[in-house]
Amino acid sequence: MEPTPPTSPVASELHAASAPGAAIFGRSRALRPTGKVLPEHARTHNRALVLQTLYTAGAQSRADVARGTGLTRVTISDLVGDLIAEGLVIELGQREDARPGKPATLIDIDREAFHIIGVDLSEHEVFRGAVVGLDGQIIGRDEVARDGATAEAAELLVEQLVERLLARTTTPVLGIGIGSPGVVDEHGVVRSAPNLGWSDVALQDRIGARFALPVHVANDANVAVLAEHGSSHHDDLLLVKVGHGVGAGLIIGGRPAVGGGFAAGEIGHVVVGTDGGPRCACGKDGCLEAWLAVPRLTAQLAELDGAGRTAASARDDILREAGRRLGIVLAPVVGALNLSEVVLSGPTQLLDGPLHEATVDTLRTRTMAEFNRDLRLRMTEHGQDIVLRGAAVMVLSGQLGVS
Repeated sequence: MEPTPPTSPVASELHAASAPGAAIFGRSRALRPTGKVLPEHARTHNRALVLQTLYTAGAQSRADVARGTGLTRVTISDLVGDLIAEGLVIELGQREDARPGKPATLIDIDREAFHIIGVDLSEHEVFRGAVVGLDGQIIGRDEVARDGATAEAAELLVEQLVERLLARTTTPVLGIGIGSPGVVDEHGVVRSAPNLGWSDVALQDRIGARFALPVHVANDANVAVLAEHGSSHHDDLLLVKVGHGVGAGLIIGGRPAVGGGFAAGEIGHVVVGTDGGPRCACGKDGCLEAWLAVPRLTAQLAELDGAGRTAASARDDILREAGRRLGIVLAPVVGALNLSEVVLSGPTQLLDGPLHEATVDTLRTRTMAEFNRDLRLRMTEHGQDIVLRGAAVMVLSGQLGVS
């Protein structure tokens, strides 16, 4: 159900993280295709349309699928036959139906047929990974410590983690999805990831050659927003991911936006204001990342330990200032794109509370209420698994055309 529109200019709506292992891929939100369907691609398009219909609606008869897709029954019968032969679709038996005539046979995607490997490289101390089911449930987890690994050692750690995850399942693997910090191009080349020491690392090709499986690599925030889109009520969505760095993933009109240079959403090194600020790792003063990144905030708050009530007040001041700086960066984006929803992803103990409130207040004062009164600013429902689950969405989309 669509939520009741809030009456305030910016609605502060917080949700608890979903339970670990819960099936979270919604059956109501699909990414829109990004290009025209050419005649030579018609069969591939129709195949994806059938899979998307079944994935979204669940068990249906062939006639139901024909009506839902607008394809002929002959076309549906042909496609479903191929999909059953590939092990992607199964027959579930006859529908219990009081209507006259022979009961229809129900079909559905075989949701137990494949697993997906999801990998999250966005954290500073560990690389995390999971075996993920087709409906988004986490089946198994693993992680490897970075321990200050060099650039080449970090690549080897990714291989090690994927190998360990593959050992956790005997079910065929549909593909491997990896969310990496930094700028990642359409071929899965990490063009620049300073936190990992990577420059022009062909990670997609390397992992694909090592394990002989389809591999999809993208920026971690761009991956995370794919998971969030499935549970959102909107086709316009901005996700701000706060961790060792700060980045954003953007979906406009149901389509991911990555930018001509694959750097859309790189808001971490936008200088906030003209009053200077903390020195950033990039060499500039006052970048959003210098105000908001988890290591910076954690270090500032640690200096206050043991100072009693004064520390509590100072802690709130630090978090509010970080939230204000975030609001300053987000306001022109919200105003320019007329966004419906902004989602925060990161440590709840830092982002929820004073920081969140200050971001809301800043957005309210810096945008026109009449255009943005329905904007929702909330915490993600996926907790720390958001990149892992987004990586699974990326594989589903890339391999089956399903989202």
